[in-house]
Amino acid sequence: MKYLEEFRDPELAQKLFAEIDQLATQKWVMMEVCGGQTHSIIRNGIDQLLTDKIELIHGPGCPVCVTPLGVIDKGLAIAARPNVIFCSFGDMLRVPGSKKDLFRVKSEGGDVRIVYSPLDAIKIARENPDKEVVFFGIGFETTAPANAMAVFLAKQQNLKNFSMLVSHVLVPPAIEAILQSPSNRVQAFLAAGHVCSVMGYWQYQPLAETYKVPIVVTGFEPLDVLEGIRRTVAQLENGRSSVENAYPRAVTEKGNAAAQKMLSDVFAVTDRQWRGIGLIPRSGWELSEAYREFDAAVRFDVGHIETKESALCRSGEVLQGLIKPNECAAFGEECTPRNPLGATMVSSEGACAAYYQYGRFISVENVAVTD
Repeated sequence: MKYLEEFRDPELAQKLFAEIDQLATQKWVMMEVCGGQTHSIIRNGIDQLLTDKIELIHGPGCPVCVTPLGVIDKGLAIAARPNVIFCSFGDMLRVPGSKKDLFRVKSEGGDVRIVYSPLDAIKIARENPDKEVVFFGIGFETTAPANAMAVFLAKQQNLKNFSMLVSHVLVPPAIEAILQSPSNRVQAFLAAGHVCSVMGYWQYQPLAETYKVPIVVTGFEPLDVLEGIRRTVAQLENGRSSVENAYPRAVTEKGNAAAQKMLSDVFAVTDRQWRGIGLIPRSGWELSEAYREFDAAVRFDVGHIETKESALCRSGEVLQGLIKPNECAAFGEECTPRNPLGATMVSSEGACAAYYQYGRFISVENVAVTD
C-alpha cells in the first residue's frame, strides 16, 4: 500500500502541476500514446487541472481500438463455424464487427470462450483434440511475447488443432505516421511504459532526431503522467528533442532481450491496417514462415472478407488525435457502451469509453463561463 501511496501523493502532485505551469511559456500540444494513460488522465482530471498552455491529445494506443474491422469480421466468421472453439480476452467480446460481435456469435451457438492467457488456449487445444482451437491474438508489443510463446509451444507440442488469428501492431511506425500526417498538431509524445518494458526505447531515438520531437517514456499512475508531462515541457521550452525514461522502475533502454528473441523467431514485420487510420507500412507482425501453419486466417480461408466502417462513427479521427470523443455528434447518443458504434467506446482503454465513464459529455471549450 505504501508503494501505491507514493504515486498518489497530493503534495507532490501539486508541486508538479506548479512546475509545469512555471515551465510553460507558450502553448504546447503533446500526445499520450497509451489508452491506459488516457484513462488515468481523464479519471483524475489531469487535463483539466493543467495550465491551459498544455493540450493533451489522446493517441491510438489501445489495441482493441485499432484492430481493423476486417480482422474482427474474420474472427466472427471463424468463431461461428462448427467444430471451432474460439478463445479471446474478454475485452474483445463486445467489439462490434460489421453486423454483430462475439457475444452475439456465442448466443447463436458458437463456442466462444474467455481466456486470461494464450496459454489457456493451448491447454484447451490439448484437452479437445477433436476441435479446432483458435486464439484471437491482438495487441501492441506488450501482449505479443505471450502470444509468440503460445505459437512456439504449439509447434513444439505438435498441436495440429491450434491456430491464432494475429493482428499485432507496433508503436514506433504509428508515431511516425502521425508525425507525417499533413494535419498533425503533435509536438511531443508520452511513450507507453508497458510497451517499452518489452521493447526498450532505443527505437524512439531516430524518431526524436528526425522529426525534432521530445519522446518521454511514461508510466500510468497520476504522478507518473505528471512527471512525463513535466519532462516533456522542459524539453520543448529548451528546444531539445531527445528520448527520456521517466519510468525507470519498469523500463530499460534495451528492454527484455529474451522476449525480443522470441518475437523475432515467431513473428515477421508486415504492413498493417489500423482501424480508423488506414494502412501503415511495416507497422505490424504476422506469423513468420516457420510458423505459418498456425495462421488461422489462412487455415480457415477468411482473407477475402471486406468491410465498411459506420458512417456515424468518428473513432478514426479520435485515434489520430484530430478530435476529442465528445466532439463526435454520436457520442453519448447513438454511441454508448451498451450500443457502441466503434471500438473506442467498447474497450476498457478506449478514449470514448473514458470520456463516457467519467462524464465528459461537454467539451471544456464549449462551456460558457458566467459571473
